[in-house]
Amino acid sequence: MKHVFGPVPSRRLGQSLGIDPIPFKTCNWNCVYCQLGRTTPVTDIRLNYFPPGEIVDEVRVALDAHRPGEIDWVTFVGSGEPTLHRSLGWMVRQVKGMSSIPVAVITNGSLLSQPDVREELLAADAVLPTLDAGNEKLYRAINRPHPSFTFNSLVEGLVTFRAAYAGRLWLEVMLVQGLNDTEPALQELAAILQRIHPDEVHLNLPIRPPAEPWVKPPNEEALMRATALLGSVARIIHPIDGVFDLTGYVNVGEAIVGIITRHPMLEDELVRTLDRWTPAQVREALDNLEARGSAHVVVRYGQRFWTSAAARYGETRDNASGNHRRGYR
Repeated sequence: MKHVFGPVPSRRLGQSLGIDPIPFKTCNWNCVYCQLGRTTPVTDIRLNYFPPGEIVDEVRVALDAHRPGEIDWVTFVGSGEPTLHRSLGWMVRQVKGMSSIPVAVITNGSLLSQPDVREELLAADAVLPTLDAGNEKLYRAINRPHPSFTFNSLVEGLVTFRAAYAGRLWLEVMLVQGLNDTEPALQELAAILQRIHPDEVHLNLPIRPPAEPWVKPPNEEALMRATALLGSVARIIHPIDGVFDLTGYVNVGEAIVGIITRHPMLEDELVRTLDRWTPAQVREALDNLEARGSAHVVVRYGQRFWTSAAARYGETRDNASGNHRRGYR
């Protein structure tokens, strides 16, 4: 399928059927930690990037193909910012009408400053927006938003949405070493959280390959500081192993591209995930994909992650043999 994938394992959402309603890296932020690489260029334009009926039809097919209990959540989670799709609210309502499975939207929250977007997301059972900073300077350093967005509009949008929203508001914070894991940064963030009143605060770590090579996860001391300062609703979200549903893929190459376009992975992780095929078949497919320019390797934390050929990172990339090739700037 073009827009629907999984279900995939999620620590917060169990087995989650993903819906990607926008083209790769269509986003209004260019976060330094994004596992999908840099946004080039950032955009603030809401469009029907793909026909909404086509997306909803794919969801219906996927739901019909699974037995009760195999899907815990249906999640709108773009390879960019899903609220940039102008018909997101209509799609959420349509999917809600198909089954009793709850619907979540993972968003950076920037467009909650707009009344129509807030209204669209009221139908979702859970909304997971992002707040990584407690001031304008840090917001621009971490999230690198489109110039039309301000920190104040982000916060006011979150506060206003919380006041009207009866569902679960789970705020996401990506902790980056040396930026938002210091005591002053966390205290500022805690003050903003007191205004928003989220049901939970999920502390994420840049484990997957970040867009910029200097991004590092915080150390244990900083994690303890974050959980202490951000309150009892805050908890650290660690990566989870689980089963990726790959029944829709005909061959191993298609399966690899389908996974790494949204979830860059280590080669060993891909071998374990793609256990319908032998390790030799997976590695041969990876070599072929790289040779055709359909996948490449990015090195982070001394490890080699396979990722989409369309992804752009802030340093030179390696090929499968470990040789440096031209970088993306």
